[in-house]
Amino acid sequence: MPHTASDTPALPPRLSPKAVGMVAAVVTVVIWTGFIVFARASADPARGGVLNPFDIVYARVWGASLILLPWGWWLVRRARATMPGSGSFFGLSPLSLRQTVIAGFFGGLVYAMLAYSGFVFAPAAHASVLMPGSLPLWTALLAIPVLGERITPTRALGLVLIVGGDLMVGGNSLLHALDGSGVWRGDVLFMAASFTWSIYSVLARRFALQAVQATIAITVFAFFTYVPAYTALLLLEWVPGHVFQAAWTAVGAQMLMQGVGSVVISGITFTRMIQHFGPVRSTMITALVPGLSAIAAAVVLGEPLVWNLIAGLALVTAGILFGVRQTRMTAINSVAIKTDSTGASA
Repeated sequence: MPHTASDTPALPPRLSPKAVGMVAAVVTVVIWTGFIVFARASADPARGGVLNPFDIVYARVWGASLILLPWGWWLVRRARATMPGSGSFFGLSPLSLRQTVIAGFFGGLVYAMLAYSGFVFAPAAHASVLMPGSLPLWTALLAIPVLGERITPTRALGLVLIVGGDLMVGGNSLLHALDGSGVWRGDVLFMAASFTWSIYSVLARRFALQAVQATIAITVFAFFTYVPAYTALLLLEWVPGHVFQAAWTAVGAQMLMQGVGSVVISGITFTRMIQHFGPVRSTMITALVPGLSAIAAAVVLGEPLVWNLIAGLALVTAGILFGVRQTRMTAINSVAIKTDSTGASA
């Protein structure tokens, strides 16, 4: 009997490219905002967390590896069908050995260890200003010698605003360093983490790395270096880690949020956002993260939003938007626009 229209099962409606881009943007901003708040709640000793920053890095790497290592194996097998010898690290990284080591060292291990260590000393609102807010500053400065880029007057104004925002936050904590406050240590670690990610971002642009492949390579490098080294140190009781003694729910939450969420999901959604909105509008969207994460920290963690934090957030956000304006003018006058989908962190 032939099937009638009513006999044919209805296919689920497909999302339009615009809807996919909007969903990707929302997910990216939510995860980046949640990363800052969740990391502070987990690493702050005053909140009773059982995992130290290096335990959290360990859980982050494991969570991401469970998804990205099989993905990398599949990509390398597909690439080797036409280009034998592609990939590295036992066929799990789609990048070359040199690129995997560089990307993994700067964009994976060092960044994560610095960032999570910073949350031990400084509140989430400081991270909101000093980590995502400082990325355009460090990236622009590094791009001069590495990529040969120039800083236009408009972009310079944006960078000055970012420096002003950083000083409003970090400078204030330095003034209280002699009072016994350790917040300045966290601020220095946040700035160092931002600088490290900027190194990775600029090198990724120079090597023209694809976002998904670079993210897989970062995770592969961490899995083969950090996981065995930290496991041995824990078993020998040479470091004060608690990842083996903590409740599986605590470790699992870090694997899910820091590994699957911050590394895998936000990496994919950021790439889709770039594909739909382009790098300029995407930067405008992610400029919401510093302010949103500071507000979320105030609501969820009870952190006070004092005047210098609000001023720093305003200056950093304005600086990012000035940089976006300069990028937009450059893109309009350029013959070919290249999309960089690796300049984001969480």
